Amino acid sequence: MWEIAKLLVPPSKVRPQGGGTQDTPAETLFATNIYVLVSGCAWRALPPCFGISKSTAHRRFLIWSRAGVWGRLHEAVLHRLDDAGLIDVTRVVLDTAHVRAKRGANTQVRAPWTGASRVPSCTSCRTRTDCP
Repeated sequence: MWEIAKLLVPPSKVRPQGGGTQDTPAETLFATNIYVLVSGCAWRALPPCFGISKSTAHRRFLIWSRAGVWGRLHEAVLHRLDDAGLIDVTRVVLDTAHVRAKRGANTQVRAPWTGASRVPSCTSCRTRTDCP
C-alpha cells in the first residue's frame, strides 16, 4: 500500500534556519499510522519497535489527515481494485438513519452539567494530567 500512498503523502517541511532533529522516513510513519488504525491501539501504547515517538507519529497523522491523504488513499485503492476487476457492485448495502426534526425545537440543546467526575477519563483532562 505504501507504493500508492507515497505519491499522496505531502513532503515534510524543511526548516529554513536548519537544525532540529533528523526527519523520520515517511514510510516508517505510514507503517506506524496504519498499525494504530488497524490494531486500534492508543497512540501512547505505540510499540517501541517502530523507532519513533508517539507524538511524532500522531503529529504526522494529523498533518496527513488535514491534507486529505487518507481519503485520497481510499479512492486510489478503490480505483486500483476496480481496474483489476476485483470490485463487485451487483449487491450494495446502504445503511442510513433518518430522524425528523420537530418544529419549533431549539437548534442546539445543551446537556445539563453533572459536576466533576472522580472516574479518570482521557476525554476529561480536568481529572487526568497525563492525557494528551
